[in-house]
Amino acid sequence: MTDTSITSLPPTLEISEQQGQRHITLSGCWDLRHVATAASKQRQQIKSYAADKNSHWNLEAISKLDSSTALILWQSWGETLPTVLHIKPEHQQLFERWQNQSVPAPNVTHSTVSTLLHTSHQQLTDVGEQLTNGVVLLGQLLLDITHLIRHPKAIPWAEISNTIYDSGVKALGITALVGFLIGIVLSYLSALQLKMFGAEIYIIDILGISIIRELGPLLAAILVAGRSGSAMTAQIGIMRVTEELDALSAMGISHSLRLILPKVAALTLAMPLLSVWTNAAAIFGGMLSAKHSLDIGFQQFFLKLPDTIPLVNVFIGLGKSAVFGLIIALVACHFGFRIKPNTESLGSETTNSVVAAITAVIMIDALFAILFMDVGMPS
Repeated sequence: MTDTSITSLPPTLEISEQQGQRHITLSGCWDLRHVATAASKQRQQIKSYAADKNSHWNLEAISKLDSSTALILWQSWGETLPTVLHIKPEHQQLFERWQNQSVPAPNVTHSTVSTLLHTSHQQLTDVGEQLTNGVVLLGQLLLDITHLIRHPKAIPWAEISNTIYDSGVKALGITALVGFLIGIVLSYLSALQLKMFGAEIYIIDILGISIIRELGPLLAAILVAGRSGSAMTAQIGIMRVTEELDALSAMGISHSLRLILPKVAALTLAMPLLSVWTNAAAIFGGMLSAKHSLDIGFQQFFLKLPDTIPLVNVFIGLGKSAVFGLIIALVACHFGFRIKPNTESLGSETTNSVVAAITAVIMIDALFAILFMDVGMPS
């Protein structure tokens, strides 16, 4: 008989009685394919015979045994080897593997209420952990600022300048385009309503207040959060994946001083400038739309705008923009350092960074609107 025919024999189980003791002999091919198709009865017999601890088991006639079938036998024996067992050395190693490793317990399905409570607890714990890490990050930033005040030569001017260029200068195009289009849309929609009441001249008041105080800083912050905030998070994440952060730690270089502080300082400085740029583009778009739809000239627009818009609105917009830049940079760095050294975590945390930054910007904008409700409004 050839080796091929031997290894293809179906699994068999033989029972014999010798001197009052039961002898169980397994032979044939005991692999997963054969066991799944032809040995369902044998598996039940093995479980019933395994209850007798005095039975003699002989597995030397087995021509082929794989790890899956070894696990089935192991579980049928109650996850322990029989007292008397005759087995080939190469097959013995399969059972030794299961002796040294515990079989993972099956997942227990919880009820809907318990699952909801467990998920809510995990989310609250994660939020608390992130808030704690944010406070620690802000505290470390204050310590770094104190250190730089005492040692001005240690200020990372190169990193700050490079971040201003990447986050500010390179964002001029997209912010100007979006601001220009928003100005056109806002002016056109407002003109349709003002024509009904014969109050076309108030288009200047509407554009000035809404753009300089609210839309300009908010649009610039959202664009920067999606563009530069995600880039900052991904940059720190890539440094984690490529072990550059570990290299910086090994060389004694502070992560917060060289990575976090330059980004926070750069965005805090660049956001007010981007806000002014976005305001100018939006007002220019509104002027073009007002000229076309309401026949209000550019000169009239420029002369009336300073009189209708109190100067304090400009400072409120600039202050909000600085806070927006600070928050976007802190959120980007926070999620960047949460990234684990794998690509899945990189994409997930970058997405979380953008969502959290935009949400924080809108919440802070609402807070500013409430706090300065009666400030800077024309009487």
